[in-house]
Amino acid sequence: MTSHNQQLFELSQKVIPGGVNSPVRAFRSVGGTPLFFQRGLGAYVWDADGKRYTDYVGSWGPMIVGHCHPEVVKAVQDAASMGLGFGAPTAAELGMAELLCKLLPSLEMVRLVSSGTEATMTAIRLARGYTGRSRIVKFEGCYHGHSDGLLVKAGSGALTFGQPSSSGVPAEIAALTTVLDYNDAAGLEKAFAEMGKEIAAVIVEPVAGNMNLIVPKPEFLQALRSLCSKYGAVLILDEVMTGFRVSLQGAQGYYGIKPDLVTLGKVMGGGLPAAAFGGRRDIMQCLAPLGAVYQAGNLSGNPVAVAAGMATLKLIQEKGFYENLSGLARQLTEGLSASAKRHHIQFCAQSIGGMFGLYFSKELPTSYAGVMSCDKEAFNRFFHAMLDAGIYLAPSAFEAGFVSAAHTGADIAATVAAADKIFAAWK
Repeated sequence: MTSHNQQLFELSQKVIPGGVNSPVRAFRSVGGTPLFFQRGLGAYVWDADGKRYTDYVGSWGPMIVGHCHPEVVKAVQDAASMGLGFGAPTAAELGMAELLCKLLPSLEMVRLVSSGTEATMTAIRLARGYTGRSRIVKFEGCYHGHSDGLLVKAGSGALTFGQPSSSGVPAEIAALTTVLDYNDAAGLEKAFAEMGKEIAAVIVEPVAGNMNLIVPKPEFLQALRSLCSKYGAVLILDEVMTGFRVSLQGAQGYYGIKPDLVTLGKVMGGGLPAAAFGGRRDIMQCLAPLGAVYQAGNLSGNPVAVAAGMATLKLIQEKGFYENLSGLARQLTEGLSASAKRHHIQFCAQSIGGMFGLYFSKELPTSYAGVMSCDKEAFNRFFHAMLDAGIYLAPSAFEAGFVSAAHTGADIAATVAAADKIFAAWK
């Protein structure tokens, strides 16, 4: 009997390219039929066949307090009852902007937008407008959304499909992007020595999450800040994923690095489309209507999305929230690693805050090259075995995973037990 997931996928492919509205959802990397979800509650999601899964994707990060948290749902309902959108200022937007500036000390001014791609795209334009320069520097395997200049050796779905660059990006635009190795401080210093006066901005995931989870080396972060300051380039921390995920002050607070501009998304929207960029006042004042750098958006600061985000940001400020979240992630990665070791499986894992990475490798990768040396086929095999056991992991070896505050120690223990059975039967 054909599953409802399969039926929906077959119908979707007739009217949606690839049957999905975002490429990594198609399961092309891991094989098989993508799941069509009907509902979520807490740490769980249910597919079109009614099967329940323990969810470690969390809508790719935003669901930090779990699915359908009652306070978030009520905030959305209350906001929706007052109007779905106005295309005009609201007091709620001001409240969100003030809260973001309070939580992240690097933010002196902030502008709300609707997606991480919109945030990073505009941050790049703003940096170019502020500096009068054209060149940007990014790092191989880091994904910053799908705007043209940033789809050069990118991570996330582009990496999953073995196409780290995109067709349709003019060579003239790609030529203005310099791509370096993540965690290579010496390479960054060399690039600045050669073209420092051309560089408008360096954009980086302070903790890479789009080529699996890669943590930064301290000397790499130090080089980013010192070189940008020395040469007058704008340092952009892309915290769309890490913002409020690794700590209440994001990766910038966790590692003690102060950027010039920051991009945010995911958690700050509580599961609805909301994002932001912000930073130094003198840079942000270059934006229209104050300055000559143009950006606009009819849905920016949408009241329903802002309500979901504000409710989520309130919850994550509760005492002990991040200690609990980090503890759950560590319990998962340490449990999986111990199980793999017991069964002589080449595997390792790590976590930071509520993010984690799983690697079928002898050692933790520190760069794109290290990630690419992991055993992708072993991951695919593990992914499907876990899926059969009711555990939903990201359908790609090149994506970080996420725990939520709705997960319990029992959920994590059950996940580790499921993996232990799989590893025990591994041939």
